[in-house]
Amino acid sequence: MSQAHEREVAEAAHLLERALIEVKKVVVGQDAMVERMMIGLLARGHLLLEGVPGVAKTLAVRTLADVVGGSFSRLQFTPDLMPGDITGTRVWRASTETFDVERGPIFANLVLADEINRAPAKVQSALLEAMAEKQVSIAGRSHPLPDPFLVLATQNPVESEGVYRLPEAQRDRFLLKVDVPYPTGQEEFTILHRMSVDPPRAEQVFEPSDVVRLQKVADSLFVHHSVASYLVNLTVATRSPERYGLAHLSGAIELGVSPRASLGMLAAGRAMALLRGRSYVLPSDIVEVASDVMSHRLLLSFDAIADGADPRDIVREVIAAVPQPTVASREDPDGRRPADSPANSAADGPEPPAPAHQDTTHQDTAEFVEHP
Repeated sequence: MSQAHEREVAEAAHLLERALIEVKKVVVGQDAMVERMMIGLLARGHLLLEGVPGVAKTLAVRTLADVVGGSFSRLQFTPDLMPGDITGTRVWRASTETFDVERGPIFANLVLADEINRAPAKVQSALLEAMAEKQVSIAGRSHPLPDPFLVLATQNPVESEGVYRLPEAQRDRFLLKVDVPYPTGQEEFTILHRMSVDPPRAEQVFEPSDVVRLQKVADSLFVHHSVASYLVNLTVATRSPERYGLAHLSGAIELGVSPRASLGMLAAGRAMALLRGRSYVLPSDIVEVASDVMSHRLLLSFDAIADGADPRDIVREVIAAVPQPTVASREDPDGRRPADSPANSAADGPEPPAPAHQDTTHQDTAEFVEHP
């Protein structure tokens, strides 16, 4: 690991810490939600925030937009919304006798899709191309979206009238699904003092170019082959649970998660490590983001849904069943490998090849011992 790269990671972590502090000047509590929003920004992944009204979902997104800078737009989803209201449409200009493209509010760096489940599937599908391809097609022509581009959608889990369930294909486009709980009593007391009169406002920390740079720093973080193997085992365990002693889950899971979940955990794990100020990813980073990445991608069986099974509980069982690679110090204080350490025994044999596109020069920081 070069000293220049370590300094770059440290500077990025310091800048991200400043951004988190600015957001938390406004948003009381909800630390997990705020952190996940920053992870989505670093990992180029969209977020689905689910919680009852009044728990600061919209406020948190607006505050993040103030901190990040760039353009911001809010889409209030309603049953009468049309796809063109989101993406834009062609407009006839009588003065020039031509059609011009009128771009919709989706052309922004941060897009808040408020109460996304209030609109029918046809409108929700208008977001699919934008979220997956970072472009919008209008009248047969593709228009690129700005960089960075992030969709943060909110939905109410308790309403059943006038709402539409998100299709599986659209849920899969969200990197993270974050459950937003009620604040604690102490947090609500703080909300009364902070927000009732003259609420604070966050200061801008980033420019859009800074976000792009931070994304590249996150991409450069080292992922050991054991950590990559571990997160793949987590996804495989949702498809073949009996291989990991979870045969009782075979009837509860209709379809396991796709490889998009593995890619999502890798990107989110890198972002989590950068927020923690590290230049390498630990198994604990993967564990911390696994539930938010995989739970909304699991398709449960009819019987499991009838029994009220929670996908997050299933993911927790999978995490508990799949053994983690252990982290060992690579050298003792004298610069020598301990003769009886697990790290030494793992290093005696040939090193398995690292995954494609991984920088193997970063292995001097920590060593991972993979369980058989």
